[in-house]
Amino acid sequence: MKVSEFIKVLEQQQNKELLFSYAQDKLVGANYHLTEVKNVQFDTTDCGGKTNFWQETHFQLWESPSEMGKEDYMTTDKILAIIRRVDAIIPLKLETDLKLEYGNEKFATSVMPVDHIEFQKDRMIVSLHADATRCKANDICGFPTVETDQESAIFAQQKPNLKHSNSQAISNCDPNSGCC
Repeated sequence: MKVSEFIKVLEQQQNKELLFSYAQDKLVGANYHLTEVKNVQFDTTDCGGKTNFWQETHFQLWESPSEMGKEDYMTTDKILAIIRRVDAIIPLKLETDLKLEYGNEKFATSVMPVDHIEFQKDRMIVSLHADATRCKANDICGFPTVETDQESAIFAQQKPNLKHSNSQAISNCDPNSGCC
């Protein structure tokens, strides 16, 4: 979901409680705050030597320990006001992918894209999903290309097949292949 799309949804869903689901049946606490908005640039080189460049926008959510037990969630209007305040200081990159950064003592901090949004009478629930890591040099390493929605099902197939023999690890990735 692009930042512009998320803002449009917020504008259409005025004054609803805004909830975030980070795992099945797990919600960010009502004590959350939008603590930071980040325009993020990635300038990378994969193990096959290919360079990549892209931008994303990250919204960081944080649960305030001093507000544990809070029952009312932040509203769509309030988060929209924060986003507009940030945009007036540092312009948002509206056509970048939006990801949300969140973690707590039981869930490692992750940067997650929006999977889907559920609309209820007085609530808007944004469901997030964690992306799996993958080899970006598939053409060199020989790992199958995976569609995003299939990633979880075959994630185990993308990991190198390690065999231990005399304390040496051997993987599918040949050391002379230019990969890994």
